[in-house]
Amino acid sequence: MTTGLVTTAYLVSGILFVLSLGGLSKQESARKGNLYGILGMALAILATFVKLSLDKEAGEINFQFLAPLMIGGAVIGTILAKRVEMTSMPELVAILHSFVGAAAVLVGLSTFLDPSNAQLIGSEKLIHDIEILLGVFIGGVTFTGSVIAFGKLRGSLSGKPLLLPARHLLNLGMVGASIWLGSQFLNQGHDQAWLTLLIVMAISLVLGVHLIVAIGGADMPVVVSMLNSYSGWAAAAAGFMLKNDLLIITGALVGSSGAILSYIMCKAMNRSLANVIFGGFGTSSGSSPGGGGEVEGTITETTADQVAEELREAKEVMIVPGYGMAVAQAQHVVKDITETLRAKDVNVRFAIHPVAGRLPGHMNVLLAEANVPYDIVFEMDEINDDLPEVDLLLVVGANDIVNPSALEDSSSPIAGMPVIEAWNAKSVVALKRSMAAGYSGVENPLYFKDNTDMLFGDAKDTLSAVFAKLG
Repeated sequence: MTTGLVTTAYLVSGILFVLSLGGLSKQESARKGNLYGILGMALAILATFVKLSLDKEAGEINFQFLAPLMIGGAVIGTILAKRVEMTSMPELVAILHSFVGAAAVLVGLSTFLDPSNAQLIGSEKLIHDIEILLGVFIGGVTFTGSVIAFGKLRGSLSGKPLLLPARHLLNLGMVGASIWLGSQFLNQGHDQAWLTLLIVMAISLVLGVHLIVAIGGADMPVVVSMLNSYSGWAAAAAGFMLKNDLLIITGALVGSSGAILSYIMCKAMNRSLANVIFGGFGTSSGSSPGGGGEVEGTITETTADQVAEELREAKEVMIVPGYGMAVAQAQHVVKDITETLRAKDVNVRFAIHPVAGRLPGHMNVLLAEANVPYDIVFEMDEINDDLPEVDLLLVVGANDIVNPSALEDSSSPIAGMPVIEAWNAKSVVALKRSMAAGYSGVENPLYFKDNTDMLFGDAKDTLSAVFAKLG
């Protein structure tokens, strides 16, 4: 009877996870989607503890270790949720992916060493060994790849791609070696197979590093999405090894949804999904990692008074938020300015690039946090054609996503990436702390165009000054 209840609980949890993904597909239902996910995970944890309790001896041992670990994990998670700023969410997500990868590796190694594994024979043993092999390999790639992504996002590692000679051949060589060693693993005795499994693990760890270091900083949002997919498949592999149906279902949901999201983002950035998987797409074909030279020209500075005056005279205003808005936590001031302008019958809209910020949906979340109406937030494809009719376009801390060199300079590291064509607006005001290049390390010719003015300073401070002048 209890077993049936556990199975039912797992089924309900799986349904809640599906509803969670559905809710997260739209801004309006995102909060409800998160709630479904929380309820699903809480039910899954409770059902797992009930399942463990069915085996009295094993359950007692497991509870001794699992209970304090779960409490400790809950405490750490709570602290992180309270302390980590939205600007640090991308690297937090990346490092959490590494935990999933590490867990898959450890589950694979421990499952292989489990005495009950030696009792398996025939096709059952073959399938179980394949599960172990895939879990260790995918988990290893996910672990080190996520650690490197964390370092790049945090700024501890350079955002420029590290392109080794014959890097693709090197990747294929490591994958080929892992496949060959895997075939040997399936036909070896226990001691030899253990050594082979460790070698496969070592190769996967190196492969994860090499795949991600070859990817440029501008493309890291796609990398985070793809690593999310990897972590899902790693979790599914762990589910097969542990014979846990819910973990298999959840892992498959995360893996497939992450892959779909990566495909959508690659399409939006004019990138190849194959290049995401195999690494090394930080530069376009024939370009150098440091492409996109210095821009010649002069900049025109403006003041908060002048920007406020332009806003009062404008009828069509477009706001393009970027990572700088997140760093300055200026979304609430942006919302205040938006409300003031709309009260004066100014048509204010937001243009969101698919990879604005350093995490998919980063800007959407920030604007939702500030209670910006969903119906005035538009995606890049919906807004580019309207830009010539925009009287004033505010670029709030964005760099690469409004860089015309993506369309005009074939040697640029971001060449071919669709961008918000801000320069087509009648007037542009770009808010930046300094003239430092964007995350990809590329200079932005937009700042030197005749219809662009620069407003330097912290975005929150400068926009607060603009808001005060608006009255």
